[in-house]
Amino acid sequence: MMRTITDLRLEELTSRNSAMRRCLQLASFAAKSDAPVLILGRTGTGKTLLAHAIHNSSARANGPFVSFNASAMSDTLLESELFGHERGAFTGAMHVHRGKFETAHTGTLFLDEIADMSPLAQAKILRAVEYGEFERVGGERLHRSNVRIISATNCSLRERIAAGKFREDLYHRLDGLVLLIPPLCERQEDLPSLIAMELEAAAAEIGKRITSIHPAAMEMLLNHAWPGNLRELYHTMRSVALFCDGKVVRPEHVSFYHDLSVERPQNGAERLAERDEAANQFALDVIIREHVRRVYEMSDRNQREAARLLRISRGKLSRHLRGLAPN
Repeated sequence: MMRTITDLRLEELTSRNSAMRRCLQLASFAAKSDAPVLILGRTGTGKTLLAHAIHNSSARANGPFVSFNASAMSDTLLESELFGHERGAFTGAMHVHRGKFETAHTGTLFLDEIADMSPLAQAKILRAVEYGEFERVGGERLHRSNVRIISATNCSLRERIAAGKFREDLYHRLDGLVLLIPPLCERQEDLPSLIAMELEAAAAEIGKRITSIHPAAMEMLLNHAWPGNLRELYHTMRSVALFCDGKVVRPEHVSFYHDLSVERPQNGAERLAERDEAANQFALDVIIREHVRRVYEMSDRNQREAARLLRISRGKLSRHLRGLAPN
């Protein structure tokens, strides 16, 4: 059975990037407490994924994980969604509705894109976070909910506060522990393993067996800026798996979202691919050897580390590096 982000734990997240390792270390501290957590990072960096992992690694793991995004919601609907409503509270309210705070009781409430919340939403959330109590729309009875708050944004909340667009008192209620996820363009050392894992998962989803990536295709993937971060990587590798017509990913199987509507000039990697194809040099052992050498270089020429990352013996690694058949 394939794993999903809903059951991911912190110990399953690893990185060779120092900033990302620091983020994961702080996340492990966060999982041991009930303090509110504020996750910062650009769009697509995996803020929701990290929130799930913190919840699943905490004492609240058996409770619900409830996600809420109020950025594009009217104030009327927002109050009902957050705190629920009583029957007859407004036209169409035929039944009692339990809101997010209520359904997240004993678990975690994840407030996404909090920087975009309206002033009314911020005021309502402040009261619930501060006192742990709220009223349903159309009701008079106070309800209490025991929830752990994890919030996230891709904006600078301090800048929003300075501009009068975010409540400072709410900010201080949410920033118990701040985690900053670095963008993928700053995690170059993680790219090979992330590409490999996403490609393997994407191939498995559609029932394909893809064994390797041609060096020219890998060069394209490693040189891409990944402005959409992990989200873009996820979708790109599913596109690659879909278009790959064999066991080896080649340059023509790789396209990025900005490539789809325009014809781009060939780069050096693509010209190399054409030359190799003409010379019929797409032998699997050559492709694997090139990939092994790249991992070896990225491991600072540490054979033990390179063998561990490649999941092969040091003897097999040595034979690859000498250009011999791996046997």
